[in-house]
Amino acid sequence: MVTTLAADRLAELQDEGDDFVLVDTRPADSYDSWHVPGAVHFPFGPEEELEGDGNEGGDGDANGRLEEFRQTVGDAERVITICAKGISSGNLATQLESATDEYDVHTVDGGMKGWSGVYDTVEVDVGDPGLTLLQLQRRAKGCFGYVVGCTETGEAVAVDPTDDVDEFEVAAEEAGLTIVGVIDTHVHADHISGGRDLAESLAVPYYLGERADEREVEYEYTPLERNEVLAVGDRELKALFAPGHTSEMINLLVDDAALLTADTLHVASTGRTELEFSDDEGEEGARMLYETLHRTILAEPEGLAVLPGHVAVTDDGEFEHGSPGEPIATTIRDARAEIDLLGLAEDEFVERMADAGEKPSNYEEIIDINRGRTAAPPEDRTELELGPNNCSA
Repeated sequence: MVTTLAADRLAELQDEGDDFVLVDTRPADSYDSWHVPGAVHFPFGPEEELEGDGNEGGDGDANGRLEEFRQTVGDAERVITICAKGISSGNLATQLESATDEYDVHTVDGGMKGWSGVYDTVEVDVGDPGLTLLQLQRRAKGCFGYVVGCTETGEAVAVDPTDDVDEFEVAAEEAGLTIVGVIDTHVHADHISGGRDLAESLAVPYYLGERADEREVEYEYTPLERNEVLAVGDRELKALFAPGHTSEMINLLVDDAALLTADTLHVASTGRTELEFSDDEGEEGARMLYETLHRTILAEPEGLAVLPGHVAVTDDGEFEHGSPGEPIATTIRDARAEIDLLGLAEDEFVERMADAGEKPSNYEEIIDINRGRTAAPPEDRTELELGPNNCSA
């Protein structure tokens, strides 16, 4: 019987530096576009065999694929297999156990779908002992949500929660906080929001920026007006109007100690601007973002902590900046000095933003789900989100 391994446990083994080889059995295009850090590629089908004449696309060589596998993993003793959903990787693990006793074989339960649900909860120290700030990092996508709480009263809000709402409830509970409100900074394009579901399950208000009605959002929410201050215990969150990535985007200034910038400003780039706007309107979004960055964000104090909604994830599954389990943050000063986009004149900025790179997978369908216009069956939600976030310009 092949031993299955939870995706969370795989993350722990990586962080602990355990000795193993992770083998990804998906087709080459899937592996090349997005895979777990350190994974090697050995394509293997759900009906394929390592031995005998039943190899898919093989030449009938009884030991050809097994020898190919040996060459792929080298002198490894421990092998962990992974695929999209655990089917072809489970087959490879079973075949290995039958064919040889050379390896201690495990397979990742749920495959990349399971890996997509691995979270790290990180407390961010912004120098304010009365403020609890938790950054929830979705490791595979570089997607961040937050729990912002008042240490004195224990009240908190969840900001940009993903569809894995239990992660936010558990993080708050373990920090001694009670979620009294949920905020989405904008209509997300790379992942399905859990904001409405979390607010409904906790019977607390659900907030969006006041211009969300212009996005034809088809569900009830409490609008946050420009510069409106929301009290959370003894702490205050101020809603800053920050259009650009989307037309209704807000950023959240937390007690003059931190700025939650969502997809307005990341640690090494800005958010992209063309996912909401048509090709003809792309320039409008870029000019909106330029004005937001220079008149609103960069006007804040130089030492203010900037906490983004995403970090870019490379094709090899690594954070482009920082590491999972560590706070991913910058400051106004460092962003101004290190992000070249912020030093461009407006027309140069608009021109650069016109080519923001590959768009997130299924982003139009995800936007419609987050606007409440369509519903996604639960079994399809994770599959819609598979792949990196691609929200940075």
